[in-house]
Amino acid sequence: MAKDLIVAIELGSSKMTGIAGRKNPDGSISILAVAKEDSTQYIRKGVAYNIERTAQGLSNIVNKLKNTLKTEIAQVYVGIGGQSIHSVKNPVIKELPQDTIVSQEMVNELMDTNRSMVYPDYEILDAITEEYKVGALFQDDPIGIQAEHLEGNFLNVLWRRSFYRNINKSLDNAGIKVAEMYLAPLAMADSVLTEAEKRAGCVLVDLGAETTTVSVYYRDKLRHIAVLPLGGSNVTKDLESLQIDEINAEAMKLKHASALTNEKDIDADATLPIGDGRTILSRKFIQVVEARMLEIVENVKYLVPHEFADKLLGGIVLTGGGSNMKNVEKLFHEVFGAEKVRIAKSTTLNINKKDSDVILSEDGTTNTILGLLAKGDMNCAGRAISDTLFDDEENGEHTTITLDPNATTGTPVAGQTAATGPVAAATATQTATTATTAAVDEKEEEDEKEPEAQKDTKISRWFGSLKKFGRSLVEPDVNE
Repeated sequence: MAKDLIVAIELGSSKMTGIAGRKNPDGSISILAVAKEDSTQYIRKGVAYNIERTAQGLSNIVNKLKNTLKTEIAQVYVGIGGQSIHSVKNPVIKELPQDTIVSQEMVNELMDTNRSMVYPDYEILDAITEEYKVGALFQDDPIGIQAEHLEGNFLNVLWRRSFYRNINKSLDNAGIKVAEMYLAPLAMADSVLTEAEKRAGCVLVDLGAETTTVSVYYRDKLRHIAVLPLGGSNVTKDLESLQIDEINAEAMKLKHASALTNEKDIDADATLPIGDGRTILSRKFIQVVEARMLEIVENVKYLVPHEFADKLLGGIVLTGGGSNMKNVEKLFHEVFGAEKVRIAKSTTLNINKKDSDVILSEDGTTNTILGLLAKGDMNCAGRAISDTLFDDEENGEHTTITLDPNATTGTPVAGQTAATGPVAAATATQTATTATTAAVDEKEEEDEKEPEAQKDTKISRWFGSLKKFGRSLVEPDVNE
């Protein structure tokens, strides 16, 4: 029997990640399998620019999960994000006759009007209802209120249409059925932010490899989202300008980089090895890293709408691989002047580690894929994959194999479904008897055509025994 499980795939700029998990009755989630693929050669800044390679990467992820789970995968949840994703506000107004009571149909009309908005070159990925303005008052639910003026304030999340088509083509070419496509930043926010942070107002910053995603929440709703095309890989590229190869530059970033360093802690004469017996001044290394990180953080601040700048009582929440850089939270403190800055190394989800086959690292890099897994609510498992040769028998399908009387090598002919019980046994016996008699008769005909005396060999004696045995099956004993 197929398992009940949920499968999700995240398309990241540095790696593509697939995960399979099971939601338990107690609300916890068990992780059953994880698969990863290097995506640097076909996904750039969250966008699939090589459709064939992306399709191959997706197929590899699904196959790895299938081999681990021993189960076919019928469908998957997909998380998308990256460059060009941004939000646009859209108010929709409807004037009503005097003394009109707002109905569900009127609200649906506003939502449909918003969804029908056309943005050149962009696709609406999600439409979020901010609030409704009924008369002069703002309401979350306007139904049943008497008004002459009804206004719906919506936040539409857009993505460039060509990017959207590329993802869909890649999935189609890989033969993967999509259960649902989610905005990865929103799925992650639901599993990383607390209700208090969303309500009080906060900024969620996902520091990725090639992009930095900024999401602003206030009064439990997403109010703004934007993607900065800068990330941790830009720091690595800057270090390469110091005549350091890419591999060493990435390793040095992970080991030595700090987003903010106190001037008095810098040793003017200290050096760092960069391979091949060469070194660079530690001060120069620090300057390169800090310059890029400062640029990223200042741009994040610029992307936060001015109207919410003083409404962030929930503070700033950092996540993603870039949040592991030393002193990154201190840099956000300094640039934003915020009192609260926390790093979300893990999610708020209840992960059942005892019942999980895989233990994920808690360094902020798996928060998105776990958020996608938590959003899924449909079984993604197909039929079970068995390692035995008796799958049909276990599934209740039995095959009768009969001998073809016209065959000279005894090749079996399959494909007939057998009956069960005594009738099946009698039928099988009769079939075998008929086949044996036919074989004996055929041998006798051959003997008549070739009347040469047979030599007394083992083969001739064997055929003689076979004749007697065949006749004993079909001819009654004359002594009875």
